[in-house]
Amino acid sequence: MKRKLAAVAVLSATALLTGVVQAGAAQAGPAPHAPQRADLLAQANGQAAKVAHALALGGQEQLVAKDVVVDADGTRHLRYERTFAGLPVLGGDLVVHQKADGSTTAVDKAVGAKLALPSLAPQIPADRAAAQATGAVQSTVGITVDEDEAPLIEVHQAGKAELVVWATDGSPRLAYRTTVEGLRADGTPSSQLLVTDAATGQVLSTHEQVQTASGSGKGVFVGSVPLTTTQSGSSYQLKDATRGGQATYTLKNKTSGSGTLVANTTNSFGNGLVSNQESAAVDAQYGAAATWDFYKNTFGRNGIRNDGVGAVSRVHYGTNYVNAFWSDTCFCMTYGDGASNTHPLTALDVAGHEMTHGVTSATAGLNYSGESGGLNEATSDIFGTMVEWYANLPSDKPDYLIGEQININGDGKPLRYMDQPSKDGRSADYWSSSVGGLDVHYSSGVANHFFYLLAEGSGAKTVNGVSYNSPTYNGSTLAGIGRDKAAAIWYRALTTYFTSTTNYAAARTGSLKAAADLYGASSAEYNAVAATWTAVNVK
Repeated sequence: MKRKLAAVAVLSATALLTGVVQAGAAQAGPAPHAPQRADLLAQANGQAAKVAHALALGGQEQLVAKDVVVDADGTRHLRYERTFAGLPVLGGDLVVHQKADGSTTAVDKAVGAKLALPSLAPQIPADRAAAQATGAVQSTVGITVDEDEAPLIEVHQAGKAELVVWATDGSPRLAYRTTVEGLRADGTPSSQLLVTDAATGQVLSTHEQVQTASGSGKGVFVGSVPLTTTQSGSSYQLKDATRGGQATYTLKNKTSGSGTLVANTTNSFGNGLVSNQESAAVDAQYGAAATWDFYKNTFGRNGIRNDGVGAVSRVHYGTNYVNAFWSDTCFCMTYGDGASNTHPLTALDVAGHEMTHGVTSATAGLNYSGESGGLNEATSDIFGTMVEWYANLPSDKPDYLIGEQININGDGKPLRYMDQPSKDGRSADYWSSSVGGLDVHYSSGVANHFFYLLAEGSGAKTVNGVSYNSPTYNGSTLAGIGRDKAAAIWYRALTTYFTSTTNYAAARTGSLKAAADLYGASSAEYNAVAATWTAVNVK
């Protein structure tokens, strides 16, 4: 998605000194949730065979635990991936909901189709499948399907083709999964994951794994902010041991490698000017910390993967690179310096949006296409916005406007509007049968509109100094339940009920279940969720 331009910061030495962690000194132990999560996953895997039998899965099918959510009353939600004859099943993910006594109450499946393959022998050899995948990507050189991405200019040979079972469309068949690396015209690395039919070579699915954010314009200041740093000898590093070791590196305008850990001898980073290379690093480190704190203090989530491991941030990527992106592969956020290398894209909501792609990947794994892709993008918009509200910086006043400070269109208008998405000229306010055919950044409008209406209600109003006017499909009047409750419901649905193939109808069902869990099936919040989905024409 295209995002807001950078915010540079002045950092006081006093504030920094209160957060210094001495390298080599006594460190905090492993994140408290990490061992518990590992135990829960082990227990879920221990139940896998029993669960598979209860679900009447075939003898060649096995379940592998991916995540576990435990409620205060002991109810467990076990998220599994599925294999068939040892092969990963794409679309085979499911969530099993169990009471504290171990009895299963419900199961949410990405795809309900029975798995039965006539043969496990592919008609196309793996090397040919990899070559076909490369050819499929090479055919797109110079063009792009996603309006948010620059065209490809270079494609490298694909990696090894992995045999899988494709079940996402409800017609299970043998397929290959291949990653093809490349480079886009604006310098963004490309890592396209293609699924091709093992009998015909037909491309069944393609997904760009590098999630991008684009913008241009002047930077904004986040002001003086505290950072937790690490002292190593006489040097202070932008490395935060209290948040999973997350750290910020500079690539010094290169486009590869891990870069150099940002450090100096004074423990005061940046001077608020773009010309100081540390200023963008301060923004990136603060954005990562704010995102970590939002998820942990709001939902008890211990890092993006909920495993206590902090992400890496990389600044000064490329030359005149007007973009920023998250990659699961390196578990890192990367920021360019923008036009003329003077507009770094290190804004707070960029961090919140992009790192949320990592949260979605670690939980529901929403496919990045069709309606599930719109829900994926909306999830990042929703929680990127919530990170902005959580931080509540005076120089970056929280709002429900997306990219309001980058002026990417040159007219001073935001990139997207949550109160009435269609004001950008492309996004959908309401669901229709054609929504799934839109670019995911515009089909996301339905869920963005839902979230705003659920949080704030319909009609004209001013929130935090910003004017909004949100309509409804059916002319209904909604009061809103507040953004905190709306976010809690969305997070619960994402982590507990959504699967890789969740569409808008299923999102309605999942969020209603989440509202019932949190507030009760006869609560005002539950009724508000139902009414709000109807207000965006999801019934």
